[in-house]
Amino acid sequence: MRFRRKNQGRASWEPPPIGCLLNSTSRPFHPINRRGTLIQTPGRPPQVLPAGLPATGPMSVLLSWRAMEPRLVGPGPYRATRLWNQTIELFREGMPLRRHRCHFKIYERCFTASEAVDWLHRLLRHNQNFGPEVTRTQTVQLLKKFLKNHVIEDIKGRWGKEDFEDNGQLYRFPPFSPLKSYPKRSPCRKEIVKFPNWDDLERDTFRDHIPVKPIVLNSEMWFKRHSIAIGEVPTCKLIHRRQLTEANLEKIWKSMTLSHLQKTLGVDSLNDMLDTKLVNPKHIIQNVYNVNKQGVVILEDKSKELPHWVLSAMKCLANWPRCPDLKQPTYSGFERDVFKTIADFYGHIKEPLLTFQFFDIFVSVLGLLQKERLAIEALQICCLLLPPPNRQKLQLLMTMMARISSNKDLPPLSDTVGTRTLMVQAFSHCILCSEDEVDLDELLAAKLVSFLMDNYHEILNASPALKTSVEEHVAHLQRVQIKYPGADTDTTLPPPSFCHQISTDEFEHQRINGCQEPLAGLLEKIATNTEMSRKEKKKRLKKFQKSYPDVYKERFPTPESEAALFPEKSKQKPLLLLWALKKPFQPFNRTRSFRM
Repeated sequence: MRFRRKNQGRASWEPPPIGCLLNSTSRPFHPINRRGTLIQTPGRPPQVLPAGLPATGPMSVLLSWRAMEPRLVGPGPYRATRLWNQTIELFREGMPLRRHRCHFKIYERCFTASEAVDWLHRLLRHNQNFGPEVTRTQTVQLLKKFLKNHVIEDIKGRWGKEDFEDNGQLYRFPPFSPLKSYPKRSPCRKEIVKFPNWDDLERDTFRDHIPVKPIVLNSEMWFKRHSIAIGEVPTCKLIHRRQLTEANLEKIWKSMTLSHLQKTLGVDSLNDMLDTKLVNPKHIIQNVYNVNKQGVVILEDKSKELPHWVLSAMKCLANWPRCPDLKQPTYSGFERDVFKTIADFYGHIKEPLLTFQFFDIFVSVLGLLQKERLAIEALQICCLLLPPPNRQKLQLLMTMMARISSNKDLPPLSDTVGTRTLMVQAFSHCILCSEDEVDLDELLAAKLVSFLMDNYHEILNASPALKTSVEEHVAHLQRVQIKYPGADTDTTLPPPSFCHQISTDEFEHQRINGCQEPLAGLLEKIATNTEMSRKEKKKRLKKFQKSYPDVYKERFPTPESEAALFPEKSKQKPLLLLWALKKPFQPFNRTRSFRM
């Protein structure tokens, strides 16, 4: 292996020839072919590269790379933390470690910064959780966070600062890289959103105002009815529903939206991904109905709309070179200045457009990107939860980004990266980021923005399935109902609801009561059955005691209570039986004597 002096004594590694590998003691192995098999030499059989050999050379990198199979992290709570831990594990297991020399000193099992960037960049691009949109700059930023969190350290054991650069500096792995633990949620996330029911309304007031009109049948109608149906015709009552209030409609929209989102994500609960108390049903209703012909939400407060100069600049780039609002002559580089102005405006927004409170739910949706239709439907619902000003800004921004990326007449906006990559890098942070420090937020935001650009037409429109479902349910509640004697007044469909997390004590209480109550009823039925024989009852009780000792002991805590179930029978024998056992009187019979 050859080294060159560079950058004041720092070493840069030169790859050895493809047919030769060096181990940690610099003793050459026999040449290998492209499949990793040692080329046969005279007098020696062919061999395979032994497992556990220190990774050296391009072929060992290829072998270790083929062994890496990043798994897809699906939707669910703490997805960002799970992705962070998975990336660390893959990086530690697959990163090749070699011998390096620096300042006339040899360091074993380490790597240069550039080697780490190359390997991790390749891993992220081939990882389906991130995708090929990951840039080398983003990889360097991730390695800076690795150094800050002591995932890696320099050869002198220093870490804690984000001073990582893409150069020949030597780094190594500490004995243990810290994995992040899952955060604990506040108890407020356990609250359930009640679905509006007619029982929640003023029951007494509501029943007093029900106009009941019994149906009276004369003789002609009676015979006509009996000629069609068999049996008696019960007297029915018409119950006229009163109109739903605005509060009722808001509860319906909120409950059914969250239920539909939970079903789409395929999770048991939304508690660890979304604080349902922060979901405003008024935002959902306004985002669904208050829209223009293009589907962009119309704000009631005009002061929260985009400034006119920003909107004009966005229209200019989106419709380039046909700019309806452009009245001044342009100059060379004019389009780059306009783009920089738009990027600066969105970059100074205090909160991302998808808001801090919905960060976890949007990150969870990223686990569905392999199933495109489900991902689009989930993002449709999530975007309905946004405040209307944020949704309007997001709609206009995504429209501009998509048009700029597909506009071939627009000159390049950067000399180093493509237009699409520039769009993602410039606006991903203002669209999605976490209020707390999340080390993968840049990569996750880039993944989401790329998907939004490709499907913004469908995602930023209201979900037709959700809208139809809610409208049909509201129409059913407002429909006149017919009540028969003995039937329930409210014949509405069971309202949808979403699961919520319960405590361990509550779970144990439900488990004990839910299982022991039916068993206690079965035991009581066996004990009080008078038609069962004594022998059969004892047999069944003994079998029950063996299977469920706790339930049996609760019913029969003492032997006396068990014995009371089987009273002892009298041991006095019948007189007839006693008389039969005695021998009757027999007279003396003289026996004949035998003379000899």
